[in-house]
Amino acid sequence: MSFPEFENLLIDRLGTDGRIARITLNRPEKMNALSQELLFELRDALELLEPDNSVRVIILKGAGRTFSAGYDLTPAEKTGEDAIARVFKTHDDDNRRLWQGVRGGMQRITNIHMYYWNIQKITIAQVHGFAIAGGCELSMMSDLVTADKTARFGHPGLRFAGSRTSMILPLIIGMRKAKELFYTGENISGEEAANIGLINYAWDIDDLEDKTIALADRIANLPADHLAMLKIHMNRFYENMGIYSSVHSSTDLDAAGLYTSQSYMWNDKMQNEGFKEALAWRDGPYQDYSATPRK
Repeated sequence: MSFPEFENLLIDRLGTDGRIARITLNRPEKMNALSQELLFELRDALELLEPDNSVRVIILKGAGRTFSAGYDLTPAEKTGEDAIARVFKTHDDDNRRLWQGVRGGMQRITNIHMYYWNIQKITIAQVHGFAIAGGCELSMMSDLVTADKTARFGHPGLRFAGSRTSMILPLIIGMRKAKELFYTGENISGEEAANIGLINYAWDIDDLEDKTIALADRIANLPADHLAMLKIHMNRFYENMGIYSSVHSSTDLDAAGLYTSQSYMWNDKMQNEGFKEALAWRDGPYQDYSATPRK
């Protein structure tokens, strides 16, 4: 089938008989920062691929030098009727945040993540470079994750707000490491991520694409309907453990996190000193992360 042209995504078919679909996040100049427009296009692409019975596995990767450096913190382009800013009133007339509007916008993005989690296709995130903040969240909603050994996974946004879907960490790795990563916002390598079970495989960068496609093709030996049934089997266990309620509750807390003293200081830094200085203030005590557009 032919695919429509997306502004922020590329879609192609590969593998045996084209039974693998690959979605590429295509904002390399922004390190594939997750803008509202990109996420809405991702939802549209998934809705296009889900009913296609010839697609058995979906690979999600990033163009350029990284998977995704997180949510886009630059002002969103107000294009299209679906833009969150046109639907939810996030600030009052005195430019004070309104919790209901902030929460409503966040829940809409969470619903895209949860659709990706529950789509009736097997999904594999192929990570190189950074899977940071929102990029880390998105990768974790995949069924499987492969990565370059030197890729970095982490969530520095926890240092000034909250997190939404990365609260599935306790369902993926042990409690002690989950708490450590959550309380510090630090990042770990692809190799360590594989060792603690955060991802499935960490390979050399030169082997990453070929081995990911081979893994997808191996899974795709089974037809799409049978794989969908097996996926529902697995996801239902985690859903019964409360993943939906936990993720939506975490989204509420992410919105509430914008009203903490740390978040107010972050906003002051952003407004008075600029984005790079705010990042330096946030990450300086930890001596990690370069100044990249992420949350």
